[in-house]
Amino acid sequence: MSEVAIRPRLDRADVEALVRGALGADLEFTAHEEFKDGFFNAAHALAITDGRRVVVKVAPDRGLKLLRYEVDLMATEIECFERGIAAGVPMPRLWHADPEGGVIIIDRLAGVPLPKVREEIPADQLLLLRKEIGAASAGYATVTGAHFGYPRASGRTTADTWSAAFRMMVDDVLDDIEEQGTALPRPVAAIRALVRAEHVLLDEVQRPALVHFDLWDGNIFVKREGDRWSLEAFIDGERAFYGDPIAELVSLQMIPEAEFPAVVDGFLGRPLTAGEERRLALYRTYIMLILVAECKVRGFDPEQEANQTKWATETLERDLTAFGL
Repeated sequence: MSEVAIRPRLDRADVEALVRGALGADLEFTAHEEFKDGFFNAAHALAITDGRRVVVKVAPDRGLKLLRYEVDLMATEIECFERGIAAGVPMPRLWHADPEGGVIIIDRLAGVPLPKVREEIPADQLLLLRKEIGAASAGYATVTGAHFGYPRASGRTTADTWSAAFRMMVDDVLDDIEEQGTALPRPVAAIRALVRAEHVLLDEVQRPALVHFDLWDGNIFVKREGDRWSLEAFIDGERAFYGDPIAELVSLQMIPEAEFPAVVDGFLGRPLTAGEERRLALYRTYIMLILVAECKVRGFDPEQEANQTKWATETLERDLTAFGL
């Protein structure tokens, strides 16, 4: 891990103190585990003597250099949890939320992340599971925001139209990339112009729907009951914003191509229209720009940075070519 990694460093005593402060001064604990695969929030699990098993997440220090969209991400995640759970989306129980302090305490799930068991799931069941995931993730879109854009205190990227909010979101990450001096497969000005040229298509979206925007398989927990696998819950809502529900499909598409139609069937109950496909490509471009930009602030090892940059850049190349750039 390089010195630019932003994940907070906490030991067991630190985490126990946070939980006692939030859930009860007399609590005692029987086990502790740190999850070390993340590069943003710290995440620790504790087993409490009363039988509860919780996960504590702590945001990076506010003074660290982050990407522009990453400000107030813990507050964003808390809003995603609270509103998603209220809408019936399967997510872990929320025990404590402190957006100012950057702390969240949730139930530890009983299941496992999908990538760990994917090879154990028969092909026919996997397609049924993909449809179930699509249907459950559509629950986020039933939640309506006051404005389009990220739900942060500063109001940055907030707008009354989706085209305006999305333009500001893309501009922010392009500003990050320009500051870093990172190469893209097309000029930054051309990508900005592409987003502006699509304003009519983007403004077909009239309602600011909640979008989790990080539903890759590692954030999807599944459980086994007998011979059947089913969805347990979604985690990690810090990338959430209010916008086009179709944007939810970007991370859900990060799977083998043959499995994606089952997700769309669960999510929409019909195939995507040509306009939705084009909007989806715009949102895919946005997430790939984020994946390029975050390499410089996450503290990845050189191999991980190279692999992520290569994949994101190749995806950008393909989509920008299809847009005629």
